[in-house]
Amino acid sequence: MAGTYNKVFLVGRLGVDPELKYTQSGTPVTNFSLATDEGFNDREGNRQERTEWHRIVVWDRQAETVCQYMSKGRLVLVEGSLQTRKWQDKQGQDRYTTEIRAQRVVFLGGGQPGNQSYEQVESGAKDQAANRDRGSKEQDSNSEGVGPLFPSEASAMDDAPF
Repeated sequence: MAGTYNKVFLVGRLGVDPELKYTQSGTPVTNFSLATDEGFNDREGNRQERTEWHRIVVWDRQAETVCQYMSKGRLVLVEGSLQTRKWQDKQGQDRYTTEIRAQRVVFLGGGQPGNQSYEQVESGAKDQAANRDRGSKEQDSNSEGVGPLFPSEASAMDDAPF
């Protein structure tokens, strides 16, 4: 049997503000819902729209960054994998949920902080902090080409049909 692959790419809008929590061991975890839209023609030829809701889970430092910079309505790309969790409710019944465990979140859309991935935001923030700590107004050579953390210009993704 050939190898298997569990990879998900979604582009959608946050349905709620992300919620940051910490596990008992202190690991940050952020949860949010993501809405994706799909247009199709029904049997009668009428245009229909359907919204699918996805549960997204982000772990570790990225969880804190996502919670800090994202809010309801924000357009994002999520790259991750599907995972199903099982737990027991108060009545002892087994319950299941399927969610996307995000490995990468890219902030999209104009008019809000964005157009950069978590990695770019983190890299830029570290460079700015290092420059502040040195008391220098020079830019770190590692930050060249990264651009501003929060460009205000509109993204080309605004014209995408999804």
